[in-house]
Amino acid sequence: MPAELTVLGLAGILLLVHVFAATHYKTQQYGVEWNMGARDEKTEPLNDIAGRLDRARGNFLETLPLAIIALGGVVVAGKATDLTAIAAWVWLGARVIYLPLYWAGVPKVRTYVWGVSLLTLLYALGVLLLG
Repeated sequence: MPAELTVLGLAGILLLVHVFAATHYKTQQYGVEWNMGARDEKTEPLNDIAGRLDRARGNFLETLPLAIIALGGVVVAGKATDLTAIAAWVWLGARVIYLPLYWAGVPKVRTYVWGVSLLTLLYALGVLLLG
């Protein structure tokens, strides 16, 4: 299987980590009844950790479609190379590093790591579109 598809499969696991971490801390704050309910009631703002994990989850969900398009696209188009495989692994590594950085509230470095992940996807997207 192409490395790019392996990375996308692992990204699915990372997505679950994001979702469960954010939900765990939201449930700690709002309670099990909130979690198991319709969640229609107004709630107080999330505490710092729950808020950061929720934003990290949202950020991952915003960039995952681009990863699917770029990494899956190079495979489907027959344009996958060793460099697109490296880009895929670097993207995944950066996204794995990003979560604990955001969780801990580390400024700047988190943004640089996000930038690395974006550059790898832009590279793969460039390969897809420009060859």
